[in-house]
Amino acid sequence: MVDDKQGRDEQADNEKRRQRERMQEEARTRADEEEPMRVDPGEQLGDLDEVLETHDYPTTTDELVEAYGDYEIETQGGTETLDEVLAATDNQTCDSADDVRRRLLGLIHR
Repeated sequence: MVDDKQGRDEQADNEKRRQRERMQEEARTRADEEEPMRVDPGEQLGDLDEVLETHDYPTTTDELVEAYGDYEIETQGGTETLDEVLAATDNQTCDSADDVRRRLLGLIHR
């Protein structure tokens, strides 16, 4: 392609067209994805949510199980204890109540 105004204009038009095509393809791909569950974490974590706010951080998942392992959490498959939810994970460090919530919600929404 010649490096003149017409050539530069063609390049710009081609790039705009490719960008539009990429955006359309991305939109089609996103339309096929499942919609994430939109729920209030406090509803699923129940009483545990309040307890997590007062816990000292950083903490480990083993410490959380030791302290609150019997607390029940609503999952997609029913109700499980904190101990049951965290049983499949290795001991991990959590820096805040929000960190714990994110981990738990990730585990119960698999």
